[in-house]
Amino acid sequence: MRKLSYVMMIVLTAWIFQACHSNTKNDTKEMADSANTAKIDSSKKDTASKMSGTVEMGDTKFAVEAASGGLTEVALGKIATEKGVNKRVKNFGKMMVSDHTKANDELIALARTKNITLPSAPDADDQKNIDDLSKKSGAAFDKAYVEDMVKDHKKDIKAFQDAAKNCSDPDLKAFAAKTLPVLQKHLDAINTIHDSMK
Repeated sequence: MRKLSYVMMIVLTAWIFQACHSNTKNDTKEMADSANTAKIDSSKKDTASKMSGTVEMGDTKFAVEAASGGLTEVALGKIATEKGVNKRVKNFGKMMVSDHTKANDELIALARTKNITLPSAPDADDQKNIDDLSKKSGAAFDKAYVEDMVKDHKKDIKAFQDAAKNCSDPDLKAFAAKTLPVLQKHLDAINTIHDSMK
């Protein structure tokens, strides 16, 4: 049993090493998912780990998605404070940086206690979105950013509602429930901005 865990760790380490040294951009979300899968698979075979309470795969996937999304919100918020021309867009960007940095810090601390690996950067799709938005300027940036934030916060609220109901881990469930009103406040604010720009 230990031999299998050891072999899995070597394979995972080799894969991470190869991924880190390839010419393509790393997708830290995929790497986090893979690391969490390996931990869960290993704990299923190891009675001592089972007793310590490994978090279920659905819960780790929520944590990874939430972390990646939070990192994206902070990155886009910073761009909005610099490139936004509408004062309300700039202020919304500041709120994204502040609120999502706070939520990210809470999630990182929680993940550390649960032995969950989180991504250290947005996933490849989110990074492409960040790159695309950062190329825009003026009113075109404001419009694209606001539309992205409306769509993104609707998706986030659905994911956090699901996690608040269905997470097996009580601490992750509580984190999702605690964060939901903040996400709803963001959606309400960005919908107001969106409506004022029509």
